[in-house]
Amino acid sequence: MPAWQSRAVLDAELGQGWREQLQEFQEVPVAAASLGQVHRGRLRCGTPVAIKVQYPGVARSIGSDVENLLTLLSLTPGLPKGLFAAPALRALQRELELECDYEREAQSTQKFRSLLGSDRFFRVPAVVPALSARRVLCTEWGRGAALERCRGLPQERRDQICTELLRLCLQELFQFRFMQTDPNWANFLYDPERHKVTLLDFGACRSFEKEFTDLYIEVIRAAADRDEEKILSKSRELKFLTGFESPAMESLHLQAVLLLGEPFWGSQPFDFGAQGTARGVRGLLPQMLRGRLGPPPEPSYALHRKLGGVFMACAHLGGRVRCRELFLQLHSSYWHPNNTPSGAPQNPAGKSQQH
Repeated sequence: MPAWQSRAVLDAELGQGWREQLQEFQEVPVAAASLGQVHRGRLRCGTPVAIKVQYPGVARSIGSDVENLLTLLSLTPGLPKGLFAAPALRALQRELELECDYEREAQSTQKFRSLLGSDRFFRVPAVVPALSARRVLCTEWGRGAALERCRGLPQERRDQICTELLRLCLQELFQFRFMQTDPNWANFLYDPERHKVTLLDFGACRSFEKEFTDLYIEVIRAAADRDEEKILSKSRELKFLTGFESPAMESLHLQAVLLLGEPFWGSQPFDFGAQGTARGVRGLLPQMLRGRLGPPPEPSYALHRKLGGVFMACAHLGGRVRCRELFLQLHSSYWHPNNTPSGAPQNPAGKSQQH
C-alpha cells in the first residue's frame, strides 16, 4: 500500500504521536504478505524493530471471499464426494480472521517468548506494546536468513537445524499444546554466527485440547510401531474414520498413516532428502477422496499444514534426523512427566548424525 495509506493506519491505531517514539522509520516496506506489510524502524533507545501494518479492509473481505468460493464449489460438477471442502474452508476462514487480530498475535508472541525463554536454539522477538494495536504489531527485529537459503550449509549444521525444527514441532503439540501453525519458511530466520533460529509471525497460533493430543500421540506411536490395529482404533476415536469404511478405505488410510509416520519407524537417522513421502501420499489421495465418509477433525487442518511444512523444510535442507528417538523421548515424558525433570524432552540433536 502507498505511504499515505500505511500512515493512516498507524495514525488510527496508535494516535498521532507514534512517530515520536521512533528514532527512524522506513516508509518503504521491507516485506509484504497477504494481510499486511512490514516496515523497519528503530526505537529511541536504538533497538531495531519490525512494524507490521495491516492492509485496510482486509479483515472485512475474508468472509465474503470464502462465501464466494463456497458458492463456486457448489456449482462445480464432478468434485469428489469425500473432498468435504466446506469444513476446510470454514476452518481457513476462522484462522484468517484470527490472524487479522494483531492484539491476539501480540499475546501469542509473548506466550511463545515465555514458553521458549530458556530454549538453547530458538528465540522469539519481544513485542513493543506501545507501538502495537489491533492492526499494527511492533516487535524486535529478527536476525538471520530464511531457511530456504540454508541449503549450502554443511550437512551437520543442516541435520542439527532439522532436528531442532522437528523437536519444536513435537514440543508445541505435545508439551505446550499451543502451536504456531504457519510453516512458511520465511518465519524461521537462521543466524549462522550464533547457530540459532528466530521465530516470526505468531498470527496463526492455536491451542489443542488434551483429549485430542492424548489420542494423536498414540496414532503416531502406533505408526512408529507399525501397529495397524491400533492405528485404526485410535483413528476412529479421533474421528479420522467413522467405523463404517470399507476394507479398501481402511487399507488406504493405513498406507497414508504409515507413509506419514515413516520418519518414526524407518531407518535412523531418517534421511528426509532421500524420501518420497509427499509423492506417495499424493498417489493415495484420489482413491481416499472417493472413499472418505466424513471430514477430518477440525484441529487436524492446521496441525497437518504445520507438520507437512516441517517435513518439507527438512526435505529441502536434506536433513538427517533421529526422529524415532526424538519422538519416543517425548512420548515417555508426555505420559510420565516426572521422567523429564526439565519438563521438556531430552534432545538428541547433539548426537552424531552418522548411519
